[in-house]
Amino acid sequence: MTAPLTPPTPPHNQSSNDVWQAPPPAGMPGGVYEQDGPGMKTELRDAAVITVAMALVGVLFGLLWWWLAPHVPLVGDVVEDNWVVYLKDSEGEQAAGVDGTFALLGLAFGLVSAVVVFLLRRRGGVPLVVALGLGALLGSVVAWRLGVWLGPTSDVLAHAKAAGKGVTFSAPLKLGAKGALLAWPLGALLVHLGLTALFGPRDPELPAP
Repeated sequence: MTAPLTPPTPPHNQSSNDVWQAPPPAGMPGGVYEQDGPGMKTELRDAAVITVAMALVGVLFGLLWWWLAPHVPLVGDVVEDNWVVYLKDSEGEQAAGVDGTFALLGLAFGLVSAVVVFLLRRRGGVPLVVALGLGALLGSVVAWRLGVWLGPTSDVLAHAKAAGKGVTFSAPLKLGAKGALLAWPLGALLVHLGLTALFGPRDPELPAP
């Protein structure tokens, strides 16, 4: 006896002409692989551009700090044929105001830079966030050094002699609290994190099994 040549009966609700298809991979709707984000190469390129751009914006930061920071008044005097320099107002808070102005400007620049970066690159990955923090830190350093360079000379005795005995002159512009350099990067990262959490793109929901 030989086996019958009749093909097996197809399953219920399935035509004999249907083609069996493998189910789509788990987590991939429709079995189509979609790239998450613009791609690593594009992200690295954008990160480099953002880092350089924010470092250059530090020039504007430095100009504003030099312009808005309060001046610390000094007075020169001659004691036993030797020049001495002292604060005109020993109880003044101008020195603290210099640091405070830098920190407030840093927070303002952090807010603006985070909003701009988020609007330009909503689907930014880790390279963009690193570039935001690193660029802000570089910009803060550029602003600090530029403000010091534009401010009064650091040779206080020479400045006192040029001004004359008992004449008030401004102290060099300096940043006493170096922690103010972190105001811009920390502000930028926190604002960007908040914007991403509130308005960033959401991951697609997986289809029901």
